[in-house]
Amino acid sequence: MLERILSRDNLNKAYKQVKRNHGAPGIDGMTVEAALPWLRENRDELLQCIREGRYKPSSVRRGARKSPNQMEAE
Repeated sequence: MLERILSRDNLNKAYKQVKRNHGAPGIDGMTVEAALPWLRENRDELLQCIREGRYKPSSVRRGARKSPNQMEAE
């Protein structure tokens, strides 16, 4: 299962979808445009860390987002 998730085809599809949706920078501040060169340079090491269970993602960025119910109440 992990190999299907980490396949080049699946990762390329995911990147293209994020780019198409104009994905916001993550907790590290990296934009979609900056991610591609970084991924090209670090892909093999990143995938190896994930496979070996050594990858530790950054914490999720917290933000004040209103739910649709909160917006209706205003």
